[in-house]
Amino acid sequence: MANHYAEHLLAVVGAGVMGTNIATLAVSHGVPVVLVDLSDDVLSLARRTVAQKLRHAQLMGALPPDRPQGELVTSVSLADAADATTVIEAVVEVPETKAKVLAEISALVRPDTTLISNTSCIPIDELAGWVTHPDRLVGVHFMNPSYLIKMVEVIRGAGTSEATLESVDSLLAALGRDGLVIRDSAGFVINRLLHPLINTAAMLVQEGVASADVVDGLLEGCLGHTTGPLRTADLIGLDNLVDSLTVLYERRQDESCRPCELLLSKVRAGDLGQKTGQGFYSYGRVVS
Repeated sequence: MANHYAEHLLAVVGAGVMGTNIATLAVSHGVPVVLVDLSDDVLSLARRTVAQKLRHAQLMGALPPDRPQGELVTSVSLADAADATTVIEAVVEVPETKAKVLAEISALVRPDTTLISNTSCIPIDELAGWVTHPDRLVGVHFMNPSYLIKMVEVIRGAGTSEATLESVDSLLAALGRDGLVIRDSAGFVINRLLHPLINTAAMLVQEGVASADVVDGLLEGCLGHTTGPLRTADLIGLDNLVDSLTVLYERRQDESCRPCELLLSKVRAGDLGQKTGQGFYSYGRVVS
């Protein structure tokens, strides 16, 4: 059997929650990764985080059998992503930041390199205006934790080519993931459904209707959610959630997407969820 995972060299730009999740998924499936971020301190933490997540994946039985682990290289230089077959942008959900990063990546890589954005809400057609070869750009929305969740959302922009979709199919197969393709739209499918739900759940807590654990308990017990919306918010990161809701609100003018005051106040206080040890719930320690 051919080692199809050996055909890929993945670069991930952004070593935060999703960047380290995607890097963990890739190296666990034998795909080498160059992980790029702005500082050696961030990358040192990222290497420890990936090691922790690999142990978690092993404990959960999520590592493929008989496959060598891919090499993880970290770098503060975007130039080290130039030889990748695929580059995944996984920086913060701020349009200006994504514009800068995607433009720089696009100028460095070969014309046939697949460019993937892990954007939560910004339309792919909007991102395409920042790259040299928009036909090579596609959205792939990995879920958190991506080394455990097998389904991904694939977002095809108006200019995304068939060759790019075929490249994404090949990469997802190497990573043991299934992708469902959707048309471009702000927030796509998952976050147009999920983010307003989380925002409404937070409003219920803000208004004193119910506590966070009661809101989550009802969604889990009555509707069968594996994890309630507010624990999910803590997992996403409340700062990331507010950024995504802001993108959705600005583009859709849907009041259900305007971040509620409780979310904003938690972000101002630095209570961002699992990664800081405090969000809607207390985790007792900072979770990397």
